[in-house]
Amino acid sequence: MRHKILLPTDFSDNAWHAINYATELYKGQETDFYILNVFSATSNLIESFINLEPGSELYETKKWDSENGLAKVLEKLILREKSDRKHRFKTISMFNNTIEAIKLVVDKKDIELIIMGTKGETYSRSTAFGSTAIYVMEKVRNCPVIVVPNKAEIRLPKEIVFPTGFKTYYKRRELKHLTDIAKKSDAEIVVLHVKESDKLSETKKENKALLEEILQDTKYKFHMLSHNAVITAINIFVESRNSDMVAFINRKHTFFGSILTNPMVKEISFHLNVPILAMHDLKN
Repeated sequence: MRHKILLPTDFSDNAWHAINYATELYKGQETDFYILNVFSATSNLIESFINLEPGSELYETKKWDSENGLAKVLEKLILREKSDRKHRFKTISMFNNTIEAIKLVVDKKDIELIIMGTKGETYSRSTAFGSTAIYVMEKVRNCPVIVVPNKAEIRLPKEIVFPTGFKTYYKRRELKHLTDIAKKSDAEIVVLHVKESDKLSETKKENKALLEEILQDTKYKFHMLSHNAVITAINIFVESRNSDMVAFINRKHTFFGSILTNPMVKEISFHLNVPILAMHDLKN
């Protein structure tokens, strides 16, 4: 069965970098890549619908810019010397709100994974993630996403850090993309527990045992850290080991809380050079 991967692009350097990361991650595998560009007249969608009617000069200009930009991306991919014969690329130009467009394509094309840049054409050094990446990780809850920083090396991960508090149980299907990426990359999953006390409660022991069952077909190990600030501990750990990816499940009201919309996200620094795999609690 062919993989189906969605690659949103605003034609920025970071978006192109994420596309290159995606093709490397799925190198040698039968994969359909859907390259999506969403266009509108302004950042306000209501204004866009009012001012950007199909057939109007502004609409046709925006549409042409979108389709022309996608054609250039496709040309670069096809002409690239290392183009993978098992990869197929399809372009989609759509007038919509970016999040709604992504949700629509995920459903319509049965997309299994979104891979995108952390920042777009309005690149800002002062923000942790671009607003679009934050919203995709937070709002598109039926599909996992990998966000790729511009400084991330284009290579298969060898160490994937998976932070957990063992406060909740995991489902095998929730972690499928983590285990699949680890297997195909021959990467080791480091389960990082920032402990609050020296002993795990019985519930946490049970959750840890269940996690071991889920990871049994991968290379994995557990690592415990004592630190009073979870985010700081993760940062230090990832940077000190030169880890290649951080993966987590975006569960609300547990461990990270809703980390992506929390001011705490401003403290995260590992996103500057490490891709993040954001998965979702299937109950939400």
